[in-house]
Amino acid sequence: MLVLIRGAGDIASGIALRLYRAGMDVVMTEIPHPTAIRRTVCFSEALRLESEIRVEDVAAVPVLRKPADKRNREKLREQVFSILGSRKIAVIEDPDASSKEWLQPDALVDAILAKKNLGTGITDAPAVIAVGPGFTAGLDCHAVIETKRGHTLGRVIYEGTAIPNTGVPGNIGGYTTERVLRAPAAGIFHTVRKIGEHVEAGDTAAYVEQPDGSRVPLCCHIGGVLRGLLPDGTPVEMDMKSGDVDPRDVGKNCYTASDKALAVGGGVLEAVLNLTGKLRMSRG
Repeated sequence: MLVLIRGAGDIASGIALRLYRAGMDVVMTEIPHPTAIRRTVCFSEALRLESEIRVEDVAAVPVLRKPADKRNREKLREQVFSILGSRKIAVIEDPDASSKEWLQPDALVDAILAKKNLGTGITDAPAVIAVGPGFTAGLDCHAVIETKRGHTLGRVIYEGTAIPNTGVPGNIGGYTTERVLRAPAAGIFHTVRKIGEHVEAGDTAAYVEQPDGSRVPLCCHIGGVLRGLLPDGTPVEMDMKSGDVDPRDVGKNCYTASDKALAVGGGVLEAVLNLTGKLRMSRG
């Protein structure tokens, strides 16, 4: 079974791990310059670094050729299926997921987490699953997966929508908004600390260099482990999500998929098997 996942951030990567380990072939699409902050557990890093990377025990390979014309697309297709044949995940620079036209996936998963639909349609694949708010099961997808932390996290919704976005991050260790680091100004992001390091409240994790050359520090609000941070040199806008401090302060957790990512991934796996199974039954 071939599954195309839109997005390759930390939640999308947790989904990819679940599907891959269940024996499915996985292709992921991303924007040209990924802005995931939990980079140590994101398959988007394959594109950014232009090299094979691993998340836990699963390898992903970037597809560096772009589908500019029909002839190029054939070469691209060959490259993708060669990667899948070696039991690795393929990551393509394809913001609009136009590759679905020639990949013809059995299922398409929208895991961009934009809180709105950026172009996914219920006819994009035999089974279309959307992650988080912004979609309606039965209208623009066949199923929606709940992403809000709590009792319904990872639940599959076959009619209706996920819980609307509240704008407040989930509670981890008693903290919500305090654990998120946001750019203090617009400019170029430069890192001072590294993912996996312990930080205290008030520590400078990074700074933003403004057009006039001035530097505005990005300080941590709480103590814990620096779980996520944008890459050095990333252009940022004011208040853009740029980092994440985990108050549980367990360094090894920075290098494995989160409980949330795997819970959502479990919901996607259930939905893919359910929907494709029903299709096979209907076809006799």
